[in-house]
Amino acid sequence: MSEPTKTRRLTPKGQATRNRIFDAATGLIARHGVAGTGIDDVRAAAGVSGSQLYHYFDGKQALIRAVITRQADSVLEPGSPRIDALDSFEALRAWADAAIERQRENDYRGECDLGSLAGELSATDEQSREDLANGFIRWRDLLLNGLRAMRDRQELRADADLDELAFALLAALQGGVLLSRTIRHVQPLEAAVHAALAHVHSRSADHG
Repeated sequence: MSEPTKTRRLTPKGQATRNRIFDAATGLIARHGVAGTGIDDVRAAAGVSGSQLYHYFDGKQALIRAVITRQADSVLEPGSPRIDALDSFEALRAWADAAIERQRENDYRGECDLGSLAGELSATDEQSREDLANGFIRWRDLLLNGLRAMRDRQELRADADLDELAFALLAALQGGVLLSRTIRHVQPLEAAVHAALAHVHSRSADHG
């Protein structure tokens, strides 16, 4: 999925300006939501002129679509450093632990991530819903690729439904994060991801 913004080769200064606009938009959306974030708010927070902002983005819709793409690129891995291969039980556990720790460190505050964007946009904006769906499918595919590698190494049973397992992990993360942010406690996320990991373990080659 390519970023739906004006296509041009950027100078280092131009890329820095564009990133500043991204960062401003992301921070404002995390605090106020998409509906509560206006293009002038982003311009002021980024410290750019209107002409500068419109040089990179045609308007609010283009900026929101670009934010969705950026978050899809960078937010699958809840912690740092980036986890490139979720292809072992240990890697999946580390990924889940990073998600739990991120919520604790963030004090359960809302973020500008695919889950919060989907909650606000998926029912009202079809183009954004498609962009969000593509982002979630990319996240699912990263999990699916890791699970496929585990099956190829015979760590998972040959008859394991990898699509089901990948969606179970993704749904546990998304639903758990939503509940934890609402309740302001990490227990829902811990319960969800631990249950999903147990489900994956139940399909291990040596289970039972």
